Amino acid sequence: MAEATEPIRVLLADDEAVIRHGVRLILRHAKDIDVVAVAADGHAAVAEAAAHRPDVALVDIRMPVCDGLAAIKPLLALDPAPRVVMLTTFGDDDNVVRALQEGAAGFLLKDEEPRELINAVRAAAAGDSVLSPGVTGAVISRMLRSRTPQGTESARADDRIARLTGREREVLAMLGQGLSNRDIAGRLGIGVGTVKTYVGAILDKTGSASRVQAALLAHRTGLAS
Repeated sequence: MAEATEPIRVLLADDEAVIRHGVRLILRHAKDIDVVAVAADGHAAVAEAAAHRPDVALVDIRMPVCDGLAAIKPLLALDPAPRVVMLTTFGDDDNVVRALQEGAAGFLLKDEEPRELINAVRAAAAGDSVLSPGVTGAVISRMLRSRTPQGTESARADDRIARLTGREREVLAMLGQGLSNRDIAGRLGIGVGTVKTYVGAILDKTGSASRVQAALLAHRTGLAS
């Protein structure tokens, strides 16, 4: 008889009670997810995470007292550290970029469809980066503008994808669009496990440390344009 899998433990931090309530209700529909703690500011989020050891922390970028950006490093300093996913709204691209640079595993719009929110928590718990398709393009563009590749740097970006197979390039292009492994699998008609294998090969062959870096590479080389 197969052993029961422990549910994914989630911390939810947002200063708006209606958001906390709504997200919690959505996540309750997933039997493999358990919201173990909630918080209304960054300080409380770190304290709750230290007490409850969540696997994933969903953290609002903008909160009073201590915002989500300030909470990222203290959360990642915990042992074990949760995967930190930022909750954001349209037009907050600068803060999303800062969050990714601080080590956040990704970002989600607060008004994501319930299925996308649940899948994002599962993806984060599995070690994937989470990139909301609704704002990925704008965020990646902003990151690229601050590091515009020219000359030899642009050539190196092309060299990094030269070893990829045709299918790996397809998958990389979809990473650049912010699609999850599940969404990529659906588009290509293959299994999620197969997509994970492709993503692992892409990260290895291109020297990318994360899906975010791979997504940047996809835009820099024109694959995701």
